[in-house]
Amino acid sequence: MAFVMPLVFSVWNALLNNFVVEKAQFNGAQIGMLQSLREVPGFLAFTAVFLLLVLKEQTLALVALAVMCIGVAATGWLPFELGLYCTTVLMSIGFHYFETINQSLTLQWVDRDKTAHFMGQQLAVKSFASLLAFGAIWILMEWFAVSYTAMYMLAGGVGLIIVALLWTGFDNFSHGSIQHKHMFLRKRYWLYYALVFFSGARRQIFMVFASFMMVEKFGYSVGDISLLFIINYVFNLFFAPKIGKFISKIGERKALTIEYVGLLVVFISYALVENSQIAAGLYVIDHLFFAMAIAVKTYFQKIADEKDFASTAGVSFTINHIAAVVIPALLGILWLSSPSMVFYVGAGFALCSLCLALNIPNTPAIGNEAVKSPF
Repeated sequence: MAFVMPLVFSVWNALLNNFVVEKAQFNGAQIGMLQSLREVPGFLAFTAVFLLLVLKEQTLALVALAVMCIGVAATGWLPFELGLYCTTVLMSIGFHYFETINQSLTLQWVDRDKTAHFMGQQLAVKSFASLLAFGAIWILMEWFAVSYTAMYMLAGGVGLIIVALLWTGFDNFSHGSIQHKHMFLRKRYWLYYALVFFSGARRQIFMVFASFMMVEKFGYSVGDISLLFIINYVFNLFFAPKIGKFISKIGERKALTIEYVGLLVVFISYALVENSQIAAGLYVIDHLFFAMAIAVKTYFQKIADEKDFASTAGVSFTINHIAAVVIPALLGILWLSSPSMVFYVGAGFALCSLCLALNIPNTPAIGNEAVKSPF
């Protein structure tokens, strides 16, 4: 499952900016609106816990993957504003429900002392799948002039075939503790909720505006963007398992401090950069720092009751997307007058995250969730 999701999503993501500019003539405000709509299903991810009343988590994960594949396959057929909004929301429903369940199952199935390393390995598998996707885009579109529509259909179709194989080829695996199937917020998880909130805010600036800058400001083609993504995922393929081990060794507090200091520098540099090669280098560094976000999940695993994993995974995705629903649209409007200010806002988010990370104990556990707590 960790393989098929990025295989399909990476095609959608890599083609998106060029597709909407070339075929739908989008501007910054429209791409911001599209990305805000994409995050609405993420905001509603808490509803996944209600579906678990009638579906097993493993089943729901596969259904969600299939929905995502259908949304991607349909994208190329509707190259206009309303059509792109609709296919984006469909794809996003599948993507966000899957990611919610994926996090819950991982935290249930993997031992605490192995989780960071396992998530690093999982990230390497995702990177390999993304490399296949970007390599296929570069070869098929640059060398064989395959159309956007055909590329989207190919990605979605291959994804559906793999989901069918996963459905028929694997048993239903047993779970850990029986999960709560109702919604709740716990005071002692407040620091985790805050970290997740600012993570969602920063991620939007990276995903939406950093890549859009490459196309609009520096004139990157589909092939250029694909090669840039390939470099990103080669780094992840080789370094993500090592990053997982590194987090296990130094702890979540130090790992997240390193990440947020690095992102603060990167966002300020985005605002000032005028050279396309330097911008590409910043994009790669940015992506590598985000691999360290594994530490937020392992921090939660250490402080949480095992029965809370599924419900809190849904709640955390909703919190993650509170800012994500609003920020792309608002910053898309800001982009029209001052692209640099968008990245200064991102630096502010990184600074807030750094302050929160410094409140994580050196040895987080149940009853030791934060150095200082307002509760």
